Amino acid sequence: MIVRRIALNGWRNYDFETIDFSPGINVIRGRNAQGKTNLLEAVYMLAAGRSFRSRFDREIVGFGYSSAEILADVEAHGREQTVKIVLSPGRRKQITVNSVKKTASELAGTITAVLFCPEDLSLVRDGAVVRRRLMDNAIGQLRPGYAAVLTEYNRILEQKSAILRDYHEKPSLLYTLDDFSERLCRLSAKLIRYRASFVERLGKSAAPIHREFSGGSDSLALFYKTVSTVENPFASEKEIYYAVCEHQERHRKAELESGQCLTGAHRDDMEIEINGRSARTFASQGQKRTAALSIKLGEREIHLQETDEYPVLLLDDVLSELDGKRQEFVLNRIGGGQTLITCCEDDGITERTGGRVITIDGGKAAL
Repeated sequence: MIVRRIALNGWRNYDFETIDFSPGINVIRGRNAQGKTNLLEAVYMLAAGRSFRSRFDREIVGFGYSSAEILADVEAHGREQTVKIVLSPGRRKQITVNSVKKTASELAGTITAVLFCPEDLSLVRDGAVVRRRLMDNAIGQLRPGYAAVLTEYNRILEQKSAILRDYHEKPSLLYTLDDFSERLCRLSAKLIRYRASFVERLGKSAAPIHREFSGGSDSLALFYKTVSTVENPFASEKEIYYAVCEHQERHRKAELESGQCLTGAHRDDMEIEINGRSARTFASQGQKRTAALSIKLGEREIHLQETDEYPVLLLDDVLSELDGKRQEFVLNRIGGGQTLITCCEDDGITERTGGRVITIDGGKAAL
């Protein structure tokens, strides 16, 4: 998976700029707030069809522009394609691959990318939402149907949450509550099967990396946690559906009293254990960072297993957050595919990687 060239127009602080990448390591350097992360955001959108920083596309459009545009030449499985994405406030995202219209979910597989940013170092420490985001970002690229199911789930969840919030003032809303609950149960069953399979694979990929990383002193294990009535998340979709429905029935009264949706895949988590104990509760800060690094590198391995090619690896200023030992471990494992590393001008990463150097200054690039 390679991004050979990207052109940005009206993209955040980029007026118009074209950048060529090496198929190996690319070091994107520059002072803070010059546009390094903005560039990685554009590359990530080529793979995921959305930003990893902004919920709303309108936030990406540069000041004074009516739209933001990406035009990129990418290569996967020996096939070159041209991807164009146009973001216009108030309009649906426009995506084309070789001039053929695509949706964001249909873009999946054109090229894949794994992002690692400083926030990911808190993967173990933070709440379940960050671990669900990891699952959603990875599965959405590998399984085109997943993104569409997740989008529909979030839409129904928002509508059901509005009913639970507003039914006191509008009692008639309760007539539709059970219908929304049933639809959430059906969609939850689909998401649960996707996520359970992914977490199992991620655990198998990350564990040996973590063992090597820790010098054999620690063992890493990942477990998928979902609705309590689902005893087997690998069961058939029908069995999982009935189990989620059971949980829904048990908690219907509590939902009405609390005004919150208490049943569904939006409460899922990925439990992380080190040496058989909860990493979030018992691991040291260093152990948590090692686990987070291993999980992200394990995600990269899954992409390789799935596509027979490494995904584009995006390291957004993450190395500056690591000590020397962890920096060296990461740098020694990023060969074999294309990598984009952002860093400050004086942190020494450029000399240690030997990759192509791209300097960003005020939304302008220079080699």
